[in-house]
Amino acid sequence: MTFKTLDDLAASGQRVLVRVDLNVPMEAGRVTDGTRLDRILPTIRDIADKGGKVILLAHFGRPKGETFEERANPAESLKPVVGELAKRLGKPISFAPNCIGDVAEKAVAAMKNGDVLCLENTRFHKAEEKNGESFVAALAKLGDAYVNDAFSAAHRAHASTEGLARALPAYAGRTMEAELNALNAALGQPKRPVMAIVGGAKVSTKLDLLGNLVSKVDCLVIGGGMANTFLAARGINVGKSLCEHDLAETAREIEKKAKAAGCEIILPSDGLLSKEFKANPPHRAASVDAVAGDEMILDAGPASAEAIAEKLASMKTLVWNGPLGAFELVPFDTATVKVAKEAARLAKSGKLIAVAGGGDTVAALNHAGVADDMTYVSTAGGAFLEWMEGKELPGVKALG
Repeated sequence: MTFKTLDDLAASGQRVLVRVDLNVPMEAGRVTDGTRLDRILPTIRDIADKGGKVILLAHFGRPKGETFEERANPAESLKPVVGELAKRLGKPISFAPNCIGDVAEKAVAAMKNGDVLCLENTRFHKAEEKNGESFVAALAKLGDAYVNDAFSAAHRAHASTEGLARALPAYAGRTMEAELNALNAALGQPKRPVMAIVGGAKVSTKLDLLGNLVSKVDCLVIGGGMANTFLAARGINVGKSLCEHDLAETAREIEKKAKAAGCEIILPSDGLLSKEFKANPPHRAASVDAVAGDEMILDAGPASAEAIAEKLASMKTLVWNGPLGAFELVPFDTATVKVAKEAARLAKSGKLIAVAGGGDTVAALNHAGVADDMTYVSTAGGAFLEWMEGKELPGVKALG
C-alpha cells in the first residue's frame, strides 16, 4: 500500500495529533519496560524539531464503566507514563487531564511551536472504542494533521486509530513506517525463498495464521506445543505432551493445503523430553518416535534445531512468531536460542531479512540476546498476528 510519511508533512506551526503506544508495563507507578517509549521518540522529535506542535494521543489499560467519571481510574491515567517519556525525550511534556473538551482545547491553545503535550487516556471515553462520530470530531478539532505511530493498535477501528485518519490529513509516523516496510519485506513482496517459524502452545489460537502462511511461504517450521498436535495427527505418540488431539483432522487439512501450495512443513524429528514441567528437571534428548507415556516434549531436540538452522542458510526471508519450546525454562530454551542466534547472524551479515514479532517471540529473542541483530522486531502483539493472518488492519488501511 502507499501512504504518506513525515517526509510529506509540513509540520511548522501545525497542531499535529500523534497516536502513539504508551500502553507500557507499570509497577507501583513506575514504568518497568520503556521499549515502546523509545520507539516513538524519533516521530516526536521529527515533528517538534520542524516547529510542529506535538499532541500525543494514547490509551492505557481497559477502563470500565459508561461515563468519563466512571472510567477515569487514576490507576489507568497516562500521567505517570508522561514523566518517564519526558525523561527519555530530554524535554518537558505538558499533560491535560482529558483528551477532549475545554481542558484539552485550552492546553492545545497554550502550545508554542516545538512543544509536546500529552492528552489523557482516550479510553476514558467509551466512544473511543466505538469510533463515535462526535468523539472523532471533538478530537479532530484539536489538530490540523494526524500521525499514526501505533501499529500495535492498528488492528482496532477506534476513534484515535481509524476515525481521525479519515477526519484529518493522515500520515504514518517513523515507527509505523518502519513496521509497514518491514512487514512488506517479510510477506508482502518478500525475497524468496521465505521461511516462517510459528510456535506457541496451541494450534487453535493460530489456525488463521497457519492457513494464510502455507500459501505465502516456501517453508513452514512448526514448533512449541503446536508441533505436538501435528505429530499426533501423523500417528506419533506424544505421551503427556501438551496436545490438542481433537484438532488432528485440522492439522492434516493444513498439511494437505501446504502440499498443494508447494510449502514444505518442518516438524521436530527429535525433542527434549521430561516427566516434569519445571526448570532443570531430569530430561533426555530422543526421537519423537520414542516418547514414553509419562513424558512430555518440552523443546525441539538438537537434531531438529540443527536442521532448522541449516535450512535457514538457504533462505532469503524469515518471519517468526512463537518460540520452539518452553524457552522460559532451562534447558528447554535450547532450540529457540540456537535458531535465533543463527537467524541473527545471517541477518547481521545481510544474507537474511529476519522479521519477528509477538510478545513471547520478543521475550525469547531478548533471552537469546539477539533482538538488536534481527532486521526488525515488532512489539505489536495482536496487530502483528492479525497481519500475519492476512487480515486487513483498519488503522493501516485508513492511512492509504
